[in-house]
Amino acid sequence: MVNTTEKGNTNKIELIQVEPEVKVKGFIPENLSKITLTSELSEIQSRIIRLKSGDKYLSLSEKDKNIVSKFELGFEKISKQELLADDEIILSGHELVEFSNTLDEDVFRYLIYRYKYNLYPKLKIVDDYPPCVQIEPVSTCNFRCVFCFQTDASFNQKKNGHMGRMDLGLFKETIDELEGNVEAITLASRGEPLLHKNFGEMLEYMNGKFLAVKINSNASLLTEKLIHTVLSNDVQTMVFSIDAADKDLYEKLRVGGNFETTLGNVKNYQKIKSESYPNSNIITRISGVKVNEMQKMDEMVDLWKPYADLVAFTNYSPWISSYDNPVNEIEAPCTELWRRIFVWWDGRVNPCDYDYKSYLSEWDMKDNNISEIWNSDNYNDMREMHLNSKRSNLNPCRSCIST
Repeated sequence: MVNTTEKGNTNKIELIQVEPEVKVKGFIPENLSKITLTSELSEIQSRIIRLKSGDKYLSLSEKDKNIVSKFELGFEKISKQELLADDEIILSGHELVEFSNTLDEDVFRYLIYRYKYNLYPKLKIVDDYPPCVQIEPVSTCNFRCVFCFQTDASFNQKKNGHMGRMDLGLFKETIDELEGNVEAITLASRGEPLLHKNFGEMLEYMNGKFLAVKINSNASLLTEKLIHTVLSNDVQTMVFSIDAADKDLYEKLRVGGNFETTLGNVKNYQKIKSESYPNSNIITRISGVKVNEMQKMDEMVDLWKPYADLVAFTNYSPWISSYDNPVNEIEAPCTELWRRIFVWWDGRVNPCDYDYKSYLSEWDMKDNNISEIWNSDNYNDMREMHLNSKRSNLNPCRSCIST
């Protein structure tokens, strides 16, 4: 286990050079590079029109047909260079790659899912279930990245009760509830998911049940067996968390990581994918956290593009010190309260992972299901506080920069 030392704290200050005042969800355009060819907006429009005559569209509810119409209006207005209404939408960025990989039979499911994911938070709509659920197979991690709360000894030491692995039975119960109610499941949160000894069984149990299964991993534990496990199951997106294109910077940022090992594992993943799964539609993304100007997007693309469909930097949020950061003046509500929910390894349910020690959590899967929690009075009270510019009354919302 890597311990944070006084020298390590100094390195942290030197390496983290950005001080964002507000964090907006999604990728900044200059920090996203699409390697795979994608559909043009006109092609997406044509595809939607063609598929509307089929049974999949005709069987949609009126509510879902109305969502599809919001995409059509969005594409039409963009083609005329007109502004979109608040409830209208188009696909953009990484969604274009995802849409290109989506089978015809799943096109409307995908559009409805992306509408809920993108616009329900904006329109402040609470459905029976959140658009996305993040499930944490483990909270432990084999890295101590300088920008991550895993450097917090009050969190990463087992004696404090935050470390553990999800019971397979609890995982299956969670999946059983979400099947048919949620499209997007991300296997990751506070730890490295590949550390779970039953990770393969988890993927197998999810097969065919969701449209957008994503795994976030640091790639350090990606054995040949695990590569086959990922590629032979129903996973839509594999994200490798990598922040640099050279050994020195990578190992300073991803403390505990070895650049050659990570690069070799990703190369082997792509080799096996090409040779053994040539028809796989899985999207591979190299995604780092942008913390300084030493991280060059062009260098990232040059090194990693042979092994990925997307290369991106996510926006940095200072969650290494969530509970000690100064109270800010942000009054805008956090969109995560309408977008996703987190299920920790022990069944505790949390609104976000900026709150990595669960100060906000009042819920447990042992007492309530996800739908009940998502629509509970306590959860809605928290939303109301954000809507009424009172997030400063909530810890750690008061020091979080996400909107």
